[in-house]
Amino acid sequence: MKQVIVIGGGVVGLTSAWWLLEAGFGVTLLERAPQVASAASARNGGQLSYRYVAPLADAGVPLKALQWLFDKNGPLRFRPEADLRQWRWLASFLKHCSAAVNRTTTGQLLQLGELSRHAMAQLETHVRLDDFAWRDAGKLVVYRSAHTFAAAASRPDAGLVLSAAECVAREPALAAAEPVLAGGIYNSGEAVADCHAFCQALAARLQAHPGFRAIVHADAHSLINDSRRIVGVRTNRGVLQADAYVLAAGIQSRTLAQTAGIYLPLYPLKGYSLSAPIRAIDTAPEISVTDFERKVLYARIGSQLRVAAMVDMVGEDTRLDAHRLATLTRQVRATMPHAADYDHIVPWAGLRPATPGSAPIIGATGYDNLWLNVGHGPLGFTFACGSATVLADLMQGKAAPMPLDGLSLR
Repeated sequence: MKQVIVIGGGVVGLTSAWWLLEAGFGVTLLERAPQVASAASARNGGQLSYRYVAPLADAGVPLKALQWLFDKNGPLRFRPEADLRQWRWLASFLKHCSAAVNRTTTGQLLQLGELSRHAMAQLETHVRLDDFAWRDAGKLVVYRSAHTFAAAASRPDAGLVLSAAECVAREPALAAAEPVLAGGIYNSGEAVADCHAFCQALAARLQAHPGFRAIVHADAHSLINDSRRIVGVRTNRGVLQADAYVLAAGIQSRTLAQTAGIYLPLYPLKGYSLSAPIRAIDTAPEISVTDFERKVLYARIGSQLRVAAMVDMVGEDTRLDAHRLATLTRQVRATMPHAADYDHIVPWAGLRPATPGSAPIIGATGYDNLWLNVGHGPLGFTFACGSATVLADLMQGKAAPMPLDGLSLR
C-alpha cells in the first residue's frame, strides 16, 4: 500500500485524506494545531454555494476596489507590506480583471462546484448530515443597486428573479431591509452547514478507516527534496517520510512550497465572521442570504446565525479588528435586526488562501511525488469534496473527472 502524508488538517486536507483512503492509499495527516479545523475551517460562512462561484477578479473590480479603500466601512481594506509576494499577487490579480477571463474561470468553477455537490452526496453514506447541521436552504442574493440588479437579472442563468417585496415574502428575515433593496435572485439546491462540525465528523471517520495511520500534530517547517522527489517533511517533532506528499495546508502551503523551490501564487484574504445564538423570539433566515453590494453572507447553522464578510489584505494577521467587527455588527443589525441575539456575538477572523484568479490549484508539481490541493479562497468548504476527488484520480494515474485548464500549477 502506497503511503501518503497529507499536510493540513482543514476541510481541504481532511477531504483529500478521505478520498485517498478510499482510493487505496495509506494516509497520515499532519496538522500543526492541537485540533483539526482550527484555522480557516473553524467559523467560516458555512455556505455551500455550488452555483454562486464568481471569481473576485472581474472587469471594473479595480475601480470598485479604489472606491472601497476610501470607505472606512467598505468591504475591502488594504495594508501595503514589504513582501514581494503581496505585490506579485496583486499584479497577477489585475491581469485577471477582465470579463473574458472571469467568464472562463466561472465556467471552470461551476464544473468543480457540481462535482463537489455529487461528491458531498457520496460522503453522506459515511458522515451523517445531522452531524454537521447540513440543510438544503437555497440561496438568495439581494441587491441594493437597481443597475447592478438589472445586470445580474439579465443573465440567462440568473435563477429566479424577485422584486424586493418578493424577496421578503420568501425570506421574512429581510423585512427591515426591504426599502433599500432593488430585488434579488434565488437559486434552489444551495446548502448551508457547519464546516467545523463537518471536519470533526470526517476526522472521526478517518481514524476508523483501516488505511489510516495517524493524525500527527506537529508544525511542518520544510520539505526535504532530493533532485526530483520529496524525501521527507521536517517538523518540530522530527522528519516524517512517505511515498508521496500532498500539500493542503491553507496559506502555510506557500511557505512550505517555497522550501522546495516552488512559488505558489497564494495570498491570505482575511475574513471575519459573527456567530449569534438564535432565540425562540428571533426571526432568523431560513434561506442562505448574500447582500451583494456589502459582500455580507447570512446563514442559519443549527441554533446559530453565522454572518461572514469583508476582505482584508493585511498579510498573515489573524487579530480581531474592533473597528471592522463594529462595522459588520452595525450592518447586520440594520439588515436583520430581529434575526438573533446580537448581545452575545462570538467574533472570529481567519485567513482564506486565494489565487489571483480565484481558481484552486490541484494536481502535480515538478516533483513526481508532491501534489497540491490549495488556493480555494472563500470557497474551501464548497469545493473541498470535488477537489479531493480530482486529486485522488490524478494520484492514481487516472484522467481528471473535469478539464483542469486553469486549475493546475502550470
